[in-house]
Amino acid sequence: MLDASAACARIGVDIGGTFTDLLLVDDSSGEVTIVKMLTTPADPSDAVDSAVRTALAAAGTEPAQVRNVVHGTTLVTNAIIERKGDPTALITTRGFRDAIEIRREHRYDMYDLAIDPPRDLVPRYLRFEVDERVLSDGTIACDLDAAAVEGLVRAIASRGIRAIAVVLLHAYRNPVHERRIGEIAQRVAPDLQMSLASDVVPEIKEYERTSTTICNAYVKNLVGRYLAELERKLREARIGGELSVMLSSGGVATVETSRAFPIRLLESGPAAGALAAAHLGRLAGHTDLISFDMGGTTAKVCLIEDGTPARASQLEVDRVYRFKKGSGLPIKIPVIDMIEIGAGGGSIASVDALGLLQVGPSSAGADPGPACYARGGSAPTVTDADLLLGYLDPGFFLGGQMRLHVDAARSAIERVAEPLGLTVIQAAWGIHQIVNENMANAARIHAIERGKNARQFPLLAFGGAGPVHAYGVASTLHSPAIVLPLGAGVASTVGFLTAPLSFDFVRTSIEVLDEIDWSEVNHIRTAMAQQGIALLERSGVAPSEVAVTYSADVRYVGQGHEVTVPFPAGTIGPASRPGIVDAFEEVYRRLYGRVAEGVPLEVVNWRVTVSGPVPSLDMRRSREANRRSALKGWRPAYFAQYGNYYDTPVYDRYALGPGDRITGPAIVEERESTAIVGPAAAATVDELSNLIVRLPA
Repeated sequence: MLDASAACARIGVDIGGTFTDLLLVDDSSGEVTIVKMLTTPADPSDAVDSAVRTALAAAGTEPAQVRNVVHGTTLVTNAIIERKGDPTALITTRGFRDAIEIRREHRYDMYDLAIDPPRDLVPRYLRFEVDERVLSDGTIACDLDAAAVEGLVRAIASRGIRAIAVVLLHAYRNPVHERRIGEIAQRVAPDLQMSLASDVVPEIKEYERTSTTICNAYVKNLVGRYLAELERKLREARIGGELSVMLSSGGVATVETSRAFPIRLLESGPAAGALAAAHLGRLAGHTDLISFDMGGTTAKVCLIEDGTPARASQLEVDRVYRFKKGSGLPIKIPVIDMIEIGAGGGSIASVDALGLLQVGPSSAGADPGPACYARGGSAPTVTDADLLLGYLDPGFFLGGQMRLHVDAARSAIERVAEPLGLTVIQAAWGIHQIVNENMANAARIHAIERGKNARQFPLLAFGGAGPVHAYGVASTLHSPAIVLPLGAGVASTVGFLTAPLSFDFVRTSIEVLDEIDWSEVNHIRTAMAQQGIALLERSGVAPSEVAVTYSADVRYVGQGHEVTVPFPAGTIGPASRPGIVDAFEEVYRRLYGRVAEGVPLEVVNWRVTVSGPVPSLDMRRSREANRRSALKGWRPAYFAQYGNYYDTPVYDRYALGPGDRITGPAIVEERESTAIVGPAAAATVDELSNLIVRLPA
């Protein structure tokens, strides 16, 4: 039996809608082992278990040598979108049960008379009111009727409800009544999963607080069962280290925290991809870039500036219309800010009511998958189109572990080609182009919303389908270059192994900047920092390794929305005011191009982030190219510039070394993904084995 001190391996594993990706790193040698296999939708932990065992065997690593496993999943997102959570009830202050239906009285499309609102997770008959009232300053105007609450909880439990969200008015200022309801529920119905808004999202805005707390309660049992099952399987595999989970904010949390606040896992997989892009970009000397992660089900785009992904304090899930804010359920959590669309290898192509070709957002997923997988799927997908275009080698998919069936792909594409009066290859090219345009539009919108021009940024592409489509997306955006890391098909897993253990805290205390009670503010900030430090210490982080950063949500007096700005560390007071104003105006001007002179500022929320050390990751020694001939052969591939197939050279990614140069058109293959270098482009391999593709001006 190996001693725990000999643990030298780490595992990052990402469950996507189609594939589960795993990266095992031996820190003592720098060697990496990559595994990519189909996700098991019925029980996602099965694919993780298989991937872990496969990686250990391939690396010759003993399970006891693994010191930690960091995991990301789309389980929470999928459960909300597919409505697979538990029946959930809402307990709220009398008169406020319709807050989630009234929303913000904002129409996300004012000209659509038949507008569809987001679908509520809790129907009206499961929203219950209690007598109590806390005022906006935290004082109690009406005491809680504890006896009525006890009867209500018993009645809810008797109806088969398994989760309760408790959202009382102004509980972010004084949570005493929410805490009391939680205590009563724990005594009366201990099997009920409780989520208190004062724990989940202790900040202002009733609709967002309610929506977020309901979503947390809705998936709490599901995530708890899943993590328990995953822990059990890792123990059976004799893994020596602890399981941690990636948060939407880009930090890593313990399983205990993840069970309590599963809503914070909403974007855990995509967050890891953005972190990976930032890390790989910094190593390659590109601190400003666009992260482009395209997998089997979705594509994610994130703006990276100064080596750091953009961040936000809110996102939406389950949008009715993908690009229209307000058409989804608002979730108030710290999150890496990105845009996600239903454009992946499994995205299904169809002909709409107007006779036009459209792609996505529906996906064939892992089961049954694209038609060319020959697993029962018959719908035409992006992967089927890419195969017919010659971009994919049917005998080398996943390094030859899975064969693609060209005839099945052709039959599927015929289903959209025929009604459109197109040839199969025209339809396949149309599918490929539509997906590229959709993703380029998403990237353009994402950049514009941050006051940036997408054409100024290189594209760092990864994911199983990202390198196939990167050239088309970058060309549409007029990007200067594409960065394709080695192992691009599973590159998002790098993010899991470069993220620190981290916790985010927020408290609402609305005050005009010139009238702030600085002693109270310092007390709030110190309390949040101490809470985070204690959590990290319980997780084994030494106090000397803890980093604390401060920020606040600030706005002009009278505004309805705020921006997050960095705040000084340590004790703050009146002397801090000029620096705070400067920080706000810098952020505000960057977003909106101007500031409002002479308008006073007010602080809405105080934020603290407490994090441990950033793990190092050295994979350079594993990137030495095998200096065999890189040219594998030739195959016909379709390029619109030629109007037909072109006999295209195919290169072995692992045989390319630093300084090697490729002229397009070309195809570069590795086990988990394929890169397309278009006509008139040129690609070189840098010192870190990244393939840098320069596009024609």
